[in-house]
Amino acid sequence: MLKELLIKNFAIIDDLNIRFDGGLTILSGETGAGKSIIINAVNLLLGSRVNARMIRDGYETAELSAFFDVPEGSTAAAIMAENGYDPQDGLLVRRIISGNDRHRIYINDRMATMQMLTSITADLASISGQHVHQGLIREETHLTILDRFGGLSPRVRQVSDLHGKIVTLVQALQVLEEKKKNQDKQMDLLRYQAAEIANADIMPGEDESLEKERLRLKHAESLHHSVFSAIETLHGADGAILEQLGEVRKNLEKAADIDDGLAAGVRSLSDHLFGLEDVTDSLRAYLGSLDTEADRLESVETRLDLINKLKRKYGGSLETLFQKRDAIEVELAATTVTDDDIQRSETQLNDYYDQVSRLARSLSEERTQVASDFAESVEKELEGLKMAGTRFGVSLSPLPCSKPASPWLRVDDNLLSATGIDQAAFMIAPNVGESLKPLASIASGGELSRVVLALKAILAETDAVGTVIFDEVDAGIGGAVADVVGKKLEALSKKHQLICITHLPQIARFGDQHYYIEKQVKNGRTATTIRPMDQEDRIKEIARMLGGEIVTRTALEHARTLMER
Repeated sequence: MLKELLIKNFAIIDDLNIRFDGGLTILSGETGAGKSIIINAVNLLLGSRVNARMIRDGYETAELSAFFDVPEGSTAAAIMAENGYDPQDGLLVRRIISGNDRHRIYINDRMATMQMLTSITADLASISGQHVHQGLIREETHLTILDRFGGLSPRVRQVSDLHGKIVTLVQALQVLEEKKKNQDKQMDLLRYQAAEIANADIMPGEDESLEKERLRLKHAESLHHSVFSAIETLHGADGAILEQLGEVRKNLEKAADIDDGLAAGVRSLSDHLFGLEDVTDSLRAYLGSLDTEADRLESVETRLDLINKLKRKYGGSLETLFQKRDAIEVELAATTVTDDDIQRSETQLNDYYDQVSRLARSLSEERTQVASDFAESVEKELEGLKMAGTRFGVSLSPLPCSKPASPWLRVDDNLLSATGIDQAAFMIAPNVGESLKPLASIASGGELSRVVLALKAILAETDAVGTVIFDEVDAGIGGAVADVVGKKLEALSKKHQLICITHLPQIARFGDQHYYIEKQVKNGRTATTIRPMDQEDRIKEIARMLGGEIVTRTALEHARTLMER
């Protein structure tokens, strides 16, 4: 039950606070006073999309809040509990609409998502207005309404569950069959790739090592010249460095015999001479290696070409090449698709199909029986709503297979959907002697309003929604019809909390509570206000609804009579 609604800085509403009780609450006022804005606000709190243009001029944000009592054992209570909310605290929904389109949703003062909001509020409130009339015209809603009337929803859920399992298995089977078809070719390719990488016997870092070796071999002549020249300068040529340093050492040794203070310098020079001789020996060895590697360059370049080819083929680096090798080994080791795998999937599909086909056929038969009772109930309700003689029917037909479908998704050559094998369309003949025609093509606005009300009355026992808001329920009706509609609303309010926006006094008089909505201009700004009315206020308002702005004594007497009735 909706207990309280707060609206701030929304459209032409500055600050509005409305408290609701059970039963039938009437909202009335002049056209354009802001009644539809209140409906829009409730819609947003139930999960509709918001737009920054809804913010009142001069403000950066708008704020909407609603507080609901949550019935114990309801779907909303279960969803709240699953998500860490205590349903006994009630449900406080708050939405902040920002000019930068960064809107926020709060549930019991915790940030929440749109999905969470819509799931919790789905069974708390609904709005029956112009959009509901349009929804009633859409034939895809008719089967759901019929199933709810007949108590077939649990059967539909069974069909839906099996249908979902079949769709998943059919898709999996298609993947298996495709894999099996391509498996041999794929396995041959994987084995070839594994052998190609294995035969190359590449070591980590080998490419970098070979690149360095290739660079050295390509410049072997230059290196030979530099090293040979260094050896000659150090040792081989006349007056070589080692020869000169040897003479220097001899002279210093003679001097050290005279002054032993030079001995340390002689020893150091000797060490350097030995070091230079080692350098010369290593240079000779390096020169020898260059002479023996004359034919090595070709094999190095051949090896590098192979490695670079494999790198390009398998990812661009040795690291990705080794990763690909490991992945191939894993894939080759994995269990391959066999005929047994396909057979097991087909066996499971056949089992599900046997179950769902029996259920779908049985459900279709039950719908045929329910459709007759449903049509009779609607006709009876419409007769009470001043549409005597109206014939109502439900056209049930199989779902056509518009394109080839899997054999597991066909029952008796009819398409199997999540709701079974049927489609439904409501048919109506408002006038005696006319044939039944689709509701969308024959019913007027006033007739649609009454059909909606008739359906609400019929489904009242099974409808889980606690609060129903009627907007434009009086569209296209008046006089005695309006009085009947008012009585029907009063009866419905015994089972649901009803909030009704109306322009008709015949409906307004049945309200348990009555609010007057009006526009006022204060400080150069238009704002919508709302106020509860006592008995005398209601008489005056009903008199206004009867006679217009100038309330006459006759209108007042008529209004008082209506209220007394």
